[in-house]
Amino acid sequence: MNILKRAWNEFRQYPSAIVSLIVIFILLVASIWVVYAIPYKEAVRLWRGGEEVWYRLPKIVPPKWINWFREKKLPDTIIFSTLENPDVKTYEPSGDGRRIKITIPISFEYDEYPQELSMYFFVSNAEKSPFVSMLWVTPDEREVRVADFALQSSKVNFRFAQDSKLRQRLKGLDAEIGLYSVPQTNPPQPLKGDYQLKIEIVTFDPNADVEVEFIQYGKVYGWFGTDHMRRDLKVGLLWGLPVAMAFGLIASLGTSVLAMIIAAIGAWYRGWVDDLIQRVTEINLVLPFLPILIMVGTFYSRSIFVILGVTILLSIFGGAIKNYRAIFLQVREMPYIEAARAYNAGNGRIIIRYLLPRIIPLLIPALVTGIPSYVFLEASLAVLGLGDPVLPTWGKIIQDAEFNGALYKGMYYWVLQPSALLMITGLAFAVLGFSLDRIFNPRLRGV
Repeated sequence: MNILKRAWNEFRQYPSAIVSLIVIFILLVASIWVVYAIPYKEAVRLWRGGEEVWYRLPKIVPPKWINWFREKKLPDTIIFSTLENPDVKTYEPSGDGRRIKITIPISFEYDEYPQELSMYFFVSNAEKSPFVSMLWVTPDEREVRVADFALQSSKVNFRFAQDSKLRQRLKGLDAEIGLYSVPQTNPPQPLKGDYQLKIEIVTFDPNADVEVEFIQYGKVYGWFGTDHMRRDLKVGLLWGLPVAMAFGLIASLGTSVLAMIIAAIGAWYRGWVDDLIQRVTEINLVLPFLPILIMVGTFYSRSIFVILGVTILLSIFGGAIKNYRAIFLQVREMPYIEAARAYNAGNGRIIIRYLLPRIIPLLIPALVTGIPSYVFLEASLAVLGLGDPVLPTWGKIIQDAEFNGALYKGMYYWVLQPSALLMITGLAFAVLGFSLDRIFNPRLRGV
């Protein structure tokens, strides 16, 4: 307890270490929360999902908070569903069926036009195709006939921009421009205010019903933006945290502990055991680490578990073994070791109870300092296209952004967000590790 108290008192003298410890604690808590809030199977389903999962989201748009720094505000994504707002629907008898009237309110207070407009119709209990009429009402009370058509399947998607008749009514303008513009302006200027989309659906079956979903694909979305597959980057950024933390912690812990144990065994037994360990270490030190991982990912498997295992295997026999061995050789000759041997203590007991505890104060800083290198290693492999194809990771997000030309298109958020999280994580562990090294390493206490 006195040792821990003394170490804590010394630790308090480093404000940067305290801040780093707080950041790491927040990252750990956030990692646990993410795994609980978005279970693994759900995260994989969302990340690997296609149009059927992310059809509601616009493609490659930045987060909505960028409007805080813009003079001209970009339109946000609007999703309006009658399932979530049943009060906007009214029913009237009509022959053998009924007439469904829906009025969708749309508030538009932006300085640019949306990316696209789309409607989804979900038909139930209908043997005959219902008929739809849509009318667009502007803030200055102009009415524009949008479309009239039959719903010939249970799910119908109507995209405003693909309707040639609507384009003619808007005098050749794209639907998302013509419907939101001030009349007779050149170039077109957005008209701000409250719009309405009036929908009238006539069914020919008494129990038939139609649910409607209106989507205005904006030019910003959420707090993290979207990528080229319409995916909300929130999933990748949040789940990238527990993946990075787990990979870094397991790799660093496994490498440090196993290297320490192997060095202790070699230093204690000496002879051919020590010679074998040293030769294997020397051979491993000249092997190219990253190219071997690239070969494994290219020719065998890109699974994060395989990459983690190979990383630990290649890192065990590194320079740390020689450093630990030098310390163990000194500890081996100390009087209390001789006393243990005099009491006929076994080799295993001496290694575990007397040798290994002497080096733990040096192991802790090395363990913490090693975490950032493994976090960046996993991200680097993903950027090279060798990341796990199933899990969402920060490196995978950067790789997708690079492949789709995010920097050339000015979509800096796509690269900066995962990069910032990588730097924060790495910096927090690095600062904490350096501070712990100064506390536990006697040679650095006076530096």
